[in-house]
Order: sequence, then C-alpha cells, then structure tokens
Amino acid sequence: MLTGALLILAPLFLGFALSLENRRLMAAIHYLVEALVYFILALLGLGLGQMEGLVGQLGAMAGQMSTLVVVLFVANMAGLWLLHRWRPMVPEHRDASSGGAGYVRLFMAALKPLLAVLAGLLSGYFLLPELPQAEQLATWSLMLLLFLIGLQLRNAGLSLRKLLMNTQGLGIAVVLVASSLLAGVLLIPVLGLPWHDVLALASGFGWYSLSGIVIGDALGPAWGGVAFLNDVLREIIALAIIPLVIGSRPAMAIGYGGATSMDFTLPVIRSNGGLSCVPVAIASGFLLSFLSPVLMGVFLSLG
Repeated sequence: MLTGALLILAPLFLGFALSLENRRLMAAIHYLVEALVYFILALLGLGLGQMEGLVGQLGAMAGQMSTLVVVLFVANMAGLWLLHRWRPMVPEHRDASSGGAGYVRLFMAALKPLLAVLAGLLSGYFLLPELPQAEQLATWSLMLLLFLIGLQLRNAGLSLRKLLMNTQGLGIAVVLVASSLLAGVLLIPVLGLPWHDVLALASGFGWYSLSGIVIGDALGPAWGGVAFLNDVLREIIALAIIPLVIGSRPAMAIGYGGATSMDFTLPVIRSNGGLSCVPVAIASGFLLSFLSPVLMGVFLSLG
C-alpha cells in the first residue's frame, strides 16, 4: 500500500515541479487530460461490469453511496455555515447578463462522467471478455493524468504563495477537509471499513476521476464505484445549490463544490456570486485539488 501511495503522489509532485511556457503544449495537455479522464472512467465502469456478483451488490453500493453523500453534505455544510458566521463574505450582485443556457450546459456536462462509466460497465458486463491488464492500464493512465494535472496546476498562472495568502479560500479549504474527515470518522462504524479506508473515501472532495480509480485499485471495484458516485454527485449537487445560497452564504456555495470550484463550477460561481468570489473559489479549489491525492495516498498507505 505504501508503494502504491507513493506512486500516486510522485507524478503529481513531478508535474508540479516543471514549468512550461509553450501555450500550444499546454492546450494539448488540456485536451489530453480531458480524454484521459473519460478513458479512466470507462475503465472504472469496465471493472464494475466484470465484477463477480455485480447485480447482487448494487443495492449495498447504493446504500453506501447514499450514506456517504448525505453525511458528507451535512458535515460540510455545517462546517461552512460556521465559517460563514465567523468570517462572512459579501458577494457582488448577480450578473444580470448571465443566462440559463450556460448553466444548463454545465449541468448536462456533469452527466458525462456517468455516461463514460455506464458505457464501460455495459461493455464489461455484456460485450468484452475479462481483461487482466485493465487494472494495470488504469493505474498507469492515472499516473499520467496526475503528472499532467501537476503541470496544469503549476502553469495555471497561479502563485501558490498568493493562494495561501487568500485567507478566505484557505479557510474554506481547511473547513471542507476538516468537516469531511469528521464525517469519515462518524461513518467508520457504518461503512464497516478500517478507519483509514473510510477517511480515504471522504477525501475525494469532488475529484471523481481520481477517487474512483484510486479507491477501486485499493479496495475493489465496488468501493471504487461508491467513491466515484459520491464525488460526481457532489459536483451535480453543487451546481444545483450554488445559485440558491451564494447570495447569502458564499462560503457554503463555494466550499461544497470542493476541488471543482477552480474549474467546473467556477462559471456558475462567477455568474451568481460576482467577480469577488472568483479568487476565493480558485484558491480553495486549487488547494483541495492538491490535498485530495495527498490525503488519499496517505490514508490508503496505512492499510
């Protein structure tokens, strides 16, 4: 397990250590990352589809996933509400020029990961024979993905020092991590896993392509599916609640999006909360994107 954790973390840190200035290369990396994400998710679905006794385990997986989503939601929102009470943010007025079409497109795009997993699941269950190299292929694809994401984080034009100095974004990230780990502690007797594995499950912060494969590789495809669904549902729920709460409690809206606040949910945060929310969302999302693989790697290495 320790070796696996180091394999997860090493490419991320290696990519983060390299500086690139070629814009065309960075654009190519962006498209390669997107393709790798869907490829990895399809492999996750393939593993689920070829899992022995899949149909009999679907009910248990649904219950575990629902419990994880609900407990994390309550813990995260409670922690972020306390942060709002302590250090309230005042967002700008909503951008009146922003329409609903962009929001609908984002919401529909959030369903694409589910479709990728579903395609892999159906292929594995009905069409493809068992592929013994699929797990190894998924692991190496994840290594490449983390290396490329490290490059993206380093070359996104963001100063780590400035991000850490954004006290609101830092506070949101710290509260989301702390409340997620507290939720994980509460879930230990419920999920029936060792404490470190439950804390790893709670450390996805919305990064579904990472958590699904990492957890699946360590705990099996069923738990990988639970981790994936938990984190993709965080993204979908965030899209639904951001317009409802960002006007009165911006920290709750930005924070629940987790790692997605710096990319996928950022347009919704910008259009509903104004420009003042953007640096806070980028700071919190960046820090959570960096902490998620670190925490999952550390917790899984304890097994």
